[in-house]
Amino acid sequence: MDIKWSALGEVALVSLAVGVAIVVIFSVGVLASSLGGADDAPPARTGTLAAGLCFLACALIAAYGIYLIVPQFH
Repeated sequence: MDIKWSALGEVALVSLAVGVAIVVIFSVGVLASSLGGADDAPPARTGTLAAGLCFLACALIAAYGIYLIVPQFH
């Protein structure tokens, strides 16, 4: 059995980066949904729209990951 260490490292690095990215995007979505009501904050509908886009991005990233893992989708 031969292990391709460079490929394993690449997979580990990409999965770590995507994991951090999806957490950051989700956190920005939660922050955007909590904004509004303060004097210097954007209107509530802008925060809601930004939150929706962040959550949609998270869902699309997760769906793409599932697509890559499940062989019946190819």
